[in-house]
Amino acid sequence: MKLFHISDLHIGKKVNGFSMIEDQRYILTEIIQMIEEERPDVLLISGDVYDVKQPSAEAVALLDDFLKKLAKEHADTGMDTCIISGNHDSAERLAYASSIIDMSGIHISPVYDGKVSVFRKSDEYGEVYFYLLPFLRPADVRKYFPDEGINSYDDAIHTVVSDLNVDTSKRNVILSHQFVTGAKRSESEEVIVGGLDNISASNYDDFDYAALGHIHGPQKTGRDTVRYSGTPLKYSFSEEHDKKSVVEVDLLEKGNVSISLHELTPRHDMRVIRGRYDDLMNRENYKDTDTDDYVKIVLTDEEDIPSAIEKLRVVYPNIMQLEYDNKRTRTAQTIEGDAKVDEKSPQQLFEEFYELQNNQSMKDEQKEYVSSLIEKVWGD
Repeated sequence: MKLFHISDLHIGKKVNGFSMIEDQRYILTEIIQMIEEERPDVLLISGDVYDVKQPSAEAVALLDDFLKKLAKEHADTGMDTCIISGNHDSAERLAYASSIIDMSGIHISPVYDGKVSVFRKSDEYGEVYFYLLPFLRPADVRKYFPDEGINSYDDAIHTVVSDLNVDTSKRNVILSHQFVTGAKRSESEEVIVGGLDNISASNYDDFDYAALGHIHGPQKTGRDTVRYSGTPLKYSFSEEHDKKSVVEVDLLEKGNVSISLHELTPRHDMRVIRGRYDDLMNRENYKDTDTDDYVKIVLTDEEDIPSAIEKLRVVYPNIMQLEYDNKRTRTAQTIEGDAKVDEKSPQQLFEEFYELQNNQSMKDEQKEYVSSLIEKVWGD
């Protein structure tokens, strides 16, 4: 049985004030094309379908269009889709009309009520059991297992998984949206202080494959078959070097699982550019690059460039962030009161202040300009 695993679509997300909706439309179309070419038996979507619990009309319309195409795949090829809610989703909204949608081959995890939804599908090797475990907090589980002493996320997931009574002689797949200890986070994720949301990878020991969501960087954790697919798009510059992909999981007989990746190509990449302003604006340096990418520009000029971001946008229209990396920004110095302030001239005080603030001495022309200002002010 061939499975495709994706997660963390975050439909409707904005990054540094830029709407990602058209980029998301583009990448979802690419995923549909990949499905049409590769013909998986089941598509797994492991949570954070939306970016917020109350998504915009535009985001809802995009998901609706995606689901229609998945339903068509079910009608044409028999492909099923399994979806769970993540911490960014409203489980109630995502599961709305799920019993009707289920007839179109799209199976959505219901709001957790002490039980986990299970979907079964057969191939020449027998049945595969898909456990649809939505994102859970300890409080979500504690009310259904009051005697289990649930105090942590790990307690909660261990209790829920133990209650599944998984038949390990069968092939079992779990969709889960939690943070497994040791997984590498990126800047675009929600972080709980102190790592209180950590769970152990051993919670998935009874499953032939764990299709994880929540972490945005693609990675395995613990073993090859406990895996985060990562987001289909980059949502922060910390993901600059990530290769986004769809995970293909091939389940043969019990114990025989192979994994491969299908790389995704975004409408716009997200990358960091460094250099001097004049070099970055020199056509010879950018003519062979995709200047429409989402970029963070780090200028290394020692002097600030007036209206830099507006000027840079002439060449790089999708600049998201601008920073400086120079002597002034590299070393933070503390500006304190000077005990000998009465013994120094205004010129000396200004030059010392400038050096503390900018980590470099004033140039001669700057000193002359300040001197003329001081003379004008104090000379009146």
